[in-house]
Amino acid sequence: MNTAQLSFDQPFAQIGQYMITLGVMTLIVAGALCLLVVVMVLRSRSKAVTVARERLEAERAAEQRARDMEAKFADILSAQSQMQGRMATIADVFGSRQGEINKTINERLDTMTQRLGTTITEQTKATHENLTRLQERLAVIDTAQTNIQALAKDVVGLQAILSNKQTRGAFGQARMEAVIADGLPSNGYAFQPTLSNGSRPDCLVYMPNQAPALVVDAKFPLEAWNNIRAAETPETTKQATQQFRRDIEVHIKDISDKYLLKGETQDTAFMFVPSESVFAEIHENFEGLVQKAHRARIVIVSPSLLMLSLQVIQAVLKDARMREQAHLIQGEVVRLMEDVVRLDDRVHKLQSHFGQAQRDIDQILTSTDKVTKRSARIEALEIQADGAQQPDTPDKTNVVSVPEHTGRLKLHATD
Repeated sequence: MNTAQLSFDQPFAQIGQYMITLGVMTLIVAGALCLLVVVMVLRSRSKAVTVARERLEAERAAEQRARDMEAKFADILSAQSQMQGRMATIADVFGSRQGEINKTINERLDTMTQRLGTTITEQTKATHENLTRLQERLAVIDTAQTNIQALAKDVVGLQAILSNKQTRGAFGQARMEAVIADGLPSNGYAFQPTLSNGSRPDCLVYMPNQAPALVVDAKFPLEAWNNIRAAETPETTKQATQQFRRDIEVHIKDISDKYLLKGETQDTAFMFVPSESVFAEIHENFEGLVQKAHRARIVIVSPSLLMLSLQVIQAVLKDARMREQAHLIQGEVVRLMEDVVRLDDRVHKLQSHFGQAQRDIDQILTSTDKVTKRSARIEALEIQADGAQQPDTPDKTNVVSVPEHTGRLKLHATD
C-alpha cells in the first residue's frame, strides 16, 4: 500500500518548476481517455441527430411532396370536374345550337320549298301567258302577212299610178298636203290658190305679220329618175342622167318664173320631192342641180325636211300670236298677282283664327283641369253619415265625427 502510494507519488516528469507525478499523469491519461470517449459519444450522437434530422427532413419533404401531389391531384380533379362541366355545357350549347340549326334549316327548307312552289307556279303562269301572247302574236303575224299581201297589191297599183304622169303628180300632191295638214293649222295654208299672174301653185303657206306667203311645189319630174333606175348599159344610164338633169333644170326655172312674185310670195320656194331616197340621191350625185336650185332661190325638200320646216314656221306663228296677245297675258298676270295677294291675306286671317282657336282650347283645357281637381277634392273630402259636408279648413286633415250611438267615421283628405 505504501509502495503503491509511493509509486503514484513518484515523480514522472518535470515541466518548468512544476513536477508531474505518476498519479497525476495517470489521472491526465484517464481524463483524456474519458474526454475521448465523450467526444466519440458526442460525435456518434451528433451523427445520429444529423441522420435523424436528415430522416426527419426527408420525411417532411416526402410529406410536402405528398401534400403537393395531393394538391396537384385535387387541382387535376377540379380541372377534370370543370372540364366535365364545360364539356356538359358545350354539349348543351351544341345540342341547343344543333336544335336551332335544325329548326332554321327546316324553316329555310320550308321557305325554299314554298318559294320554289311559288316560282314554279309563277313560271307556269308566265309560260301560259307567254304561250297565249305567242298565239296572239302569231295571229298578228298572220294578219300582218295578209296585210303585206294586200300591200303588195297596193304597191303594184302604186307602180301603175307612178307610171302615169298625171296620177303621179296627184300622188306627190296628196303626200305634200298630208304633211302640211299635219304640221300647220287650217288657216295657215291654202292648196291650189291663184296668184296675181294667173298661176296656181300646189300650196301657199301663210307667214306671220302680213309677210308674203311661201310657195311649195309638188310636181317633181320622176320619169327620168325611173329611166336611170331602169338603165342597163352605161350609155342608157348616161342618157337618162342627162334627161333627169334637164328636167330638173326646167322645173326649177318654171318655179322661179311662175311662183316667185315680189311682194306677193317669198323670194324662196320649196320643191317637194316625195321620196327620201330620191332626195338623198340628188344631193349625193347631182350637186350641180342643188347649187343651181339655191342660186334660183329654190330649196329641194324631202317629206322629213318639209315637216321640219313646217315646225319652224309653226313656232314662228306661235311666237307671233304670243306677241299679239302679250297685253292680254300681262293683264292676266296682274289679275293673278291680285288673286295671290288676296289669298295671302286670307291665309294670314285663317292663321290668326287658328291661333285664337288654339288659345281658346288651352283655356278650356285649363278649366277642365281645374274642374277635375275640384271633383277629386270633393270626392276626397270627409263627409258625415247624413250627407252633410263640412266646410274646408286650413288644416291638411279634415275629420268628421258622428255621435257614439251611430258610430264614428273619420276621413282624411289632402288638399
